[in-house]
Amino acid sequence: MKIVSWNIAHRHEPWSWLLDMDTDIALLQEAGEPPPEVAGRIETDGAPWWTAGEDVYRARRWRAAVIKLSERVKVEWIEAKALAAAGPGELAVSRLGTLAAATVTAPGREPLVVVSMYAPWESPHAATGSGWIISDASAHRVVSDLSALIGSERNHRILAAGDLNILHGHGDYGSAYWAARYETVFTRMAALGLPFVGPQAPHGRQAAPWPDELPPDSCNVLTFHSSHQTPATATRQLDYVFASESMAGAVRVCALNEVEQWGPSDHCRLAIDVP
Repeated sequence: MKIVSWNIAHRHEPWSWLLDMDTDIALLQEAGEPPPEVAGRIETDGAPWWTAGEDVYRARRWRAAVIKLSERVKVEWIEAKALAAAGPGELAVSRLGTLAAATVTAPGREPLVVVSMYAPWESPHAATGSGWIISDASAHRVVSDLSALIGSERNHRILAAGDLNILHGHGDYGSAYWAARYETVFTRMAALGLPFVGPQAPHGRQAAPWPDELPPDSCNVLTFHSSHQTPATATRQLDYVFASESMAGAVRVCALNEVEQWGPSDHCRLAIDVP
């Protein structure tokens, strides 16, 4: 089964790129409504194309989504409901638009639950007087929401991927404080039975020159460039894939992050193969 995870930055052009890929499932983040020439060639759920929050229809007309791209698989989407509206046995999501899930089946394969995750940037309360931008708080909400899809200690088959807007193995500009905060997200996922499976070097290009903030033994690969950078000068990994322990060793993840293959978004694509 071939899966791609990609933050498409609410742009139209990436949709055409998806159609040109030999891929079964796309796990998208910051996906706006697909353009008409694409909509008829894909399948997705019926959720509105926005993420919950203040002034949502103007500011956040995009969301996480699971997209069916081939006839090799069958997809049953799992409806997400707002936390206050969800009943017993339903998927409650703290902020609609940050998590999308579906069960994917293919001939001769066990069902696989796939999850697209997005952790939006937030700000501390005004009373703090802080100018920080934080995302570990929203990442933890996504992890909490995801835990509702786990009903046994082991032997589940879940693959979760997306843009968590946090760093792996280090903190911003070498901060030990932020490294410790970010690590709690990876620790929680592992505790759920969903260890981090990539991408990591050599399955993707690493930064050159090497950033001062990055430990010399880091295996992080480039998945994001800021508005002041290009794919060639990118320095950070913000996108990650997690998989159930029962299948983690067999999942293959690669960052398609060479300059010529990066694509029309500030994030590169993550190619995921599930045997």
